[in-house]
Amino acid sequence: MDHKKVATDVIKALRQDNIVAAAHCATRLRLVLKDDEKIDQVALENNPGVKGTFKTNGQFQIIIGPGDVNNVYDELIKQTGLSEATTEELKKVAETGKKFNPVMAFIKLLSDIFVPIIPALVAGGLLMALNNFLTSEGLFGTKALVVTYPAIKGISDMIQVMSAAPFIFMPILVGISAASRFGANRFLGAAVGMIMTTPGLVDGKYWDILGMHVSQNNYQYQVIPVLAAVYILSILEKWLHKKLPAAVDFTFTPLISLMVTGFLTFIIVGPVMRGLSDAITTGIVWLYDTLGFVGTGIFGLVYSPIVLTGLHQAFPAIETQLIAAFTQNHTGYGDFIFVVASMANVAQGAACFAIFMLTKDKKMKGLASSATVSACLGITEPALFGVNLKYRFPFFCALIGSGIASAIAGLTHVIAVSLGSAAFLGFLSINAKSIPIYIACELISFAIAFILTFLYGKSHRQLIDPVAVVNATEQIEAEKKATEVAQRQINLKDEIVVAPISGEAVSLTTVNDKVFSAKLMGDGAAIVPNSGDVFAPVSGEITVAYETKHAYGIKSDNGAEVLLHLGIDTVELKGKNFNSEVVQGQHIEQGQRLGSFDIAAIKEAGYDPTVMVVVTNTADYASVDRIKTQNVAVGDKLIAVTSH
Repeated sequence: MDHKKVATDVIKALRQDNIVAAAHCATRLRLVLKDDEKIDQVALENNPGVKGTFKTNGQFQIIIGPGDVNNVYDELIKQTGLSEATTEELKKVAETGKKFNPVMAFIKLLSDIFVPIIPALVAGGLLMALNNFLTSEGLFGTKALVVTYPAIKGISDMIQVMSAAPFIFMPILVGISAASRFGANRFLGAAVGMIMTTPGLVDGKYWDILGMHVSQNNYQYQVIPVLAAVYILSILEKWLHKKLPAAVDFTFTPLISLMVTGFLTFIIVGPVMRGLSDAITTGIVWLYDTLGFVGTGIFGLVYSPIVLTGLHQAFPAIETQLIAAFTQNHTGYGDFIFVVASMANVAQGAACFAIFMLTKDKKMKGLASSATVSACLGITEPALFGVNLKYRFPFFCALIGSGIASAIAGLTHVIAVSLGSAAFLGFLSINAKSIPIYIACELISFAIAFILTFLYGKSHRQLIDPVAVVNATEQIEAEKKATEVAQRQINLKDEIVVAPISGEAVSLTTVNDKVFSAKLMGDGAAIVPNSGDVFAPVSGEITVAYETKHAYGIKSDNGAEVLLHLGIDTVELKGKNFNSEVVQGQHIEQGQRLGSFDIAAIKEAGYDPTVMVVVTNTADYASVDRIKTQNVAVGDKLIAVTSH
């Protein structure tokens, strides 16, 4: 790699006066920029020295690769005149430049609370959908299955009980999750939810307390009241922990926190928040009822733009209320937001699929194919950010398909009775009688978005595959590189990369780092360690040994280029809690000790200690496969590398 040229190209793509600060870790440049709009993303994507880019936590990160990133960084510093910075210093610069957005902060809060409990709600909803199959008339003939086959009525009744439970006792689930988010004791959060849903509460009855009539409201199915109650609990608990002496803290903090929260909840917070919750749900339903299919059509047009802002993260709080109302008394409208989201997601997937059919660029074709599948399963970010917004017109064609299909769904009163995968598999969450029309609307959304994108793209080919003029020099250089790659592949040999550390072997796709989970650095495996001693996974030369001691690059004697990355973002620890026993240029044998790190201290510092083992020259091999093993010890077979 020509490090100087890569640095020059990166500076040109970012604009020198746009770069505020720069640092690097083992694999990527980390930059703080003034204005992301000034980035020439196309130039970065077409640069052979750049393996990928992404934005996170106020930093624009450019993936270069181990052994090269530090040289490119040095050139970038030299050419820009910026001062060298550590990742921790860069993090502070990024945070300083952030503006507090209360709306987005509230949305993130809701997302943090609801995402952990969604599996329970999805399970309950799908059980409810299954019961709908058994009890709905007209779905399998004129009579319901439980009527036609009385022997299954007991099964249906049991499923009904199981499906209702997560919604009836939703305040307990919300209490646990909210307590974790607010920094309170989770079990006290659960206790608040239990108090608010205990069967002893009867709506319409009152307690006489100091002359006040306090309603014995039961908050089953409710969300907002328990959120407010647990927030009060967290404030009380933290305050009491600070004020009470250790001798009585353990006993009296839970007692006082729970008792005061309970009184405040039933006297003030519960009734007020229940009124607010009912008003929000009533308002949404009123809008749906008033505008009808026109409203759902408009919602379908704007849903994907809402996803771009992140505002859609607030919808589960509303959806759970709509589902709960329908579940509780089988009246109301159910969850029409889920239906609109499904139409929008499928439309974006269809537009992405049209680009897959149109483009001749292999890189874009691969991205579009995987993004299409993802969108059709309910996750649209890869399609939105990786494909449709890049070309712009597919995004807008998808909005048209989504709007029309959503309007039809609204006209025919298609509703969901549970949360789930908002796309083709979403039929499992739909009211049983509406499943055929739901599927038809999904197909309409897909067809319109695909046809519009395909026809427009076919008549504007230059927007998809700009004609590149390749001169003779570039052609010769390309052939030279191809020859070098072919020669390198001939010299490669099959080998086994063994586990460098003991622990639980997992797929790279599960790690909480976009670079490794997307396999941008190459394929391999990850290990959740149970020991901090690190050993060589192959015999070869140490090509990279960072001063921060959190990563090693090894060129094996058989040709594999292996990266060991100890923990996620642990470069910010600046070598603290790490020990290294090798240096760059040293030849090591498989199983030789490389160093160690303190897992407990790293966790305590707030970092994930997961170890990534990546073959960075994966493209040179026929296959790089993780050997299916869960618990591994040092020296166990971990990755099979095949050259032919």
